[in-house]
Amino acid sequence: MALSISRASIKRPVAVWLAIIFCLVGGYWGLNTVGRLEDPSFTLKTALVFVPYPGASAIEVEEEVADVVENALQQMKQLDRVESKSMPGMAQITVEIEMTYGPDEIPQVWDEMRRRISDVEGDLPAGAQPPIINDDFGDVYGMFYAVTSEGLNPLEQRDLATTLRLGLVTVDGVAKVEVQGLAEEVINISIPSSRLTELGFPPNQILGILADENKVFMNGEITEGPARINLSVPPGYVSPEGIRDLRLGAAGEVGQVTINDIARVSREEAEQPSQVIRQNGASAFTLGVSALTDRNVVEVGKAVSARLEELKTALPEGVEIIPIYEQHAVVDEAVSSFLISLGQSVGIVVAALMLTMGWRAGLVVGATLGLTVFSTLFFMSVFGIAMERISLGALIIAMGMLVDNAIVITEGMVIGVARGKSAEDAAAETETATSIPLLGATVIGIMAFSGIGLSPDATGEFLFSLFAVIAISLLMSWALAVTVTPYLGKLLLRAPKEASDDPYKGAFYGVYRRFLWLALRTRVLVVLIIVGITVWSVLAFGQVKQAFFPASNTPIFYVQLQMPQGTDINVTDDEMKRLEQILLAEESVTDVTTLVGRGASRFMLTYSPEQADPSYGQLIVRVADAEAIPPIAARLNRDLPAEFPHALIRVEQIVFGPPAGADVAVRFSGPDPVILRQLADDAMRIYEDTGTLTNPRTNWRQREIVVEPVVNESRMRLAGATRGAIADTIRYGTSGMRVGQLREDDEVIPIQLRLPESSRDGVDRLQDLSVWSDGAGTYVPMANLVRGFETRLVEALVHRRDRERTITALGGARDDLTADEAFRSVRAKVEAIPLPYGYTLEWGGEYESAQMAQESLGKQLPLGFLVMLAISILMFNKIRQPLILWLVVPMSVTGMVLGLLFTGLPFTFTALLGFLSLSGMLMKNAIVLVEEIDLQRAEGVSDYKAVINGSVSRLRPVVLAAGTTIFGMIPLLPDAFFASMAVTIMGGLAFASILTLVAVPVLYALFFRIKPPKEDTSLKNA
Repeated sequence: MALSISRASIKRPVAVWLAIIFCLVGGYWGLNTVGRLEDPSFTLKTALVFVPYPGASAIEVEEEVADVVENALQQMKQLDRVESKSMPGMAQITVEIEMTYGPDEIPQVWDEMRRRISDVEGDLPAGAQPPIINDDFGDVYGMFYAVTSEGLNPLEQRDLATTLRLGLVTVDGVAKVEVQGLAEEVINISIPSSRLTELGFPPNQILGILADENKVFMNGEITEGPARINLSVPPGYVSPEGIRDLRLGAAGEVGQVTINDIARVSREEAEQPSQVIRQNGASAFTLGVSALTDRNVVEVGKAVSARLEELKTALPEGVEIIPIYEQHAVVDEAVSSFLISLGQSVGIVVAALMLTMGWRAGLVVGATLGLTVFSTLFFMSVFGIAMERISLGALIIAMGMLVDNAIVITEGMVIGVARGKSAEDAAAETETATSIPLLGATVIGIMAFSGIGLSPDATGEFLFSLFAVIAISLLMSWALAVTVTPYLGKLLLRAPKEASDDPYKGAFYGVYRRFLWLALRTRVLVVLIIVGITVWSVLAFGQVKQAFFPASNTPIFYVQLQMPQGTDINVTDDEMKRLEQILLAEESVTDVTTLVGRGASRFMLTYSPEQADPSYGQLIVRVADAEAIPPIAARLNRDLPAEFPHALIRVEQIVFGPPAGADVAVRFSGPDPVILRQLADDAMRIYEDTGTLTNPRTNWRQREIVVEPVVNESRMRLAGATRGAIADTIRYGTSGMRVGQLREDDEVIPIQLRLPESSRDGVDRLQDLSVWSDGAGTYVPMANLVRGFETRLVEALVHRRDRERTITALGGARDDLTADEAFRSVRAKVEAIPLPYGYTLEWGGEYESAQMAQESLGKQLPLGFLVMLAISILMFNKIRQPLILWLVVPMSVTGMVLGLLFTGLPFTFTALLGFLSLSGMLMKNAIVLVEEIDLQRAEGVSDYKAVINGSVSRLRPVVLAAGTTIFGMIPLLPDAFFASMAVTIMGGLAFASILTLVAVPVLYALFFRIKPPKEDTSLKNA
């Protein structure tokens, strides 16, 4: 008798017990050492480049700065897309790298980007400052706190932030600590214009003294005995008092005065801060802590929390540290909850098996399933695959295929023992007949996901753990099924009191035998019915709601406020104070974090922070229960526009996966800003008229008011003045002219010369100022140099995409619609907008994100399916059998469509993954069924009887595998991320099982021209 794997396992129990102990101990070790994350980490291949160009308009910034930098970046072969936003005095360039570059290659890409930008610095216009490059844009500060600082002056607040930052940066596993929202200070030297004119001191004299007095000078050295002693000259001032004592005037003159004699020197908070932060209405700053990417974020988070508790003991009175988002707590809760769901799923599967197969057989399969899960956890830890949403979901996705291997071996042993064979012979016979088909089916199941996991782009990086975990678990399930399962079967399975040559006599098998008999006799009609149902399902799929990623169950949502472009940050802050009070009055709201002037630190991977903008504000709102968010969001979206008529307000829920920017977005590209705005206005008019979209807006926003002096060129030259002197005077008379800086520890406080506050109201006051003339050596009235001041509207934001001016019209889906439904409602009308020559239209938003993800997936899937096809052909070494397998795969769409329509859930990206898993499950069952029919025919059983008996012998394994998988999905139904996937698998597998048991035998009979005999005796024993 040939030695099989199963027979060898039964004869070597010590080796089997070593394998069992290895799985249990290794799994326990893996469970305690495997990394834990909220979502899989992936590299954001985005960098930001900022180029300050003070005084330039948005158009000048675009043409003289953005275009130069974009031209340099466009030469990079790694570049996917370059976008720019040109604003008055600043260019912001966003660099997107091709998704095919992995995390190990990105640092070299950024180095090349820096070199190219450095090479064109000389081509930038005079006055443009060196580019500032931020390639750490993707850093995630998952432990994010608000530190209330009511009652602290800016210096005390800064000292507190330094203490906290230094205390946390030394915690093991912490990578970075970022502080935002600290009060900004400035030292103002306020001097009336008349006094400056009377004394005849040019502004440059004050600037020169301040700059010279605060220099750090080179040291001298002197030898004193054996020592070498440094000699250094200290700065002339280290405080506002020191500035007041500085003297002005010509050398040797008795008419010198101190700055304090002619001006008021004060240390104040900046009138125009770059950012304002509050927590529940109290002044605050934020503290963001990021963990090293290779560390367990839960352990790092616990260490950070412990360190914060120590630091709290030294906090000043009234200061609190309030968590905004604690990734480690979220991960710990999510993973624990998911492990419970996994345990429930395994428990349901084992219970179902015991009820249907008997407790002994059920225990054998259940034990094998448990060992498979434990061994998978071990290899996850060994290979550094973290325990997160995708990897844990993969275990449940694979559940049906995991139990199938053990069910086939156990079922074969049960049948063999019932026929009077020994457990060893039954195991060997079953394993010899099915191990290769099961292995081939297992590899095919793995390859169904290869296109996802092996994709070289961000999708593959994000979903690699799905492919890896499925591959590990399925291979382990096969290995354990042919080694451990036979040994456990020998220990537990018992022969019935009366052996039988036909264990398929029961009513359960009899009903199926009669149904199959009828189907084979009406095979053409059965095929037509199945094809008709499949065609109907494909058509009905158009009625299924479409979505990219579902809304998150994190109890946080955002409220975005956008004031008209150019709004003073203090005006924006006043509106934000009103808005935060409205939110704090909501019963289910527990915390509100207010950010004005820019977004927060990136506290989760899917959060995209808004860059500096004085007219922008955001609320991060936490509620007691995530289920309360949709009704609150709907009410706020309806009521807030009337409360804030001059602002654009939108409420956004957090979604799983990367943010799309807007539910619906259409981009118009072309050269003329006026025509671009007209096209965007046409699109927004369609949005409003259709009524399916809310908050229509453009990313260029409103034009900005600019006041410009009309210079009298001839008079200016006669007076010996310059445009630079006029500009300095206007700065001095308005926001202030920077004339120096005060160094205080690691902080640099700007010093600015300005008019007293009482003299700075209105544009008309500028006519009363005097301009210093280098040529005349005296002050000249502004009125002699300018004809007046003109007010006009200019573009304040100019967006470009791949070096073309591009305006985007955006909108949000109505509360009762998905983004796809809203998109489809306006698509045809927007695409019908006539475009002038040289202008193009392109869709963005969620539609583009979904298309890109599916396109990326589509590029890789053919390779995976080609391998699956090759394996199926090589397994049978024939064509007809694999053709049968592949014909039934598309038919599983019926169950998926019925399930999604019945539940009302959308077809999401996770549902797509579930549908892919169906192909693996369906083919696996079909392979073993076809192999069984071929085997019986090869043993001399008549063709018709082989089809009947082969199908009947696979009835219980197919039903059990499908049933246990369907029941095992129940714990996933409440999970927002996996609900659509669970319904897809449950509905699809239920129908797929019918396909396996009916369509496969019918197609087999058709392809091999097997006809029922005239006198059919196959039902006599049914």
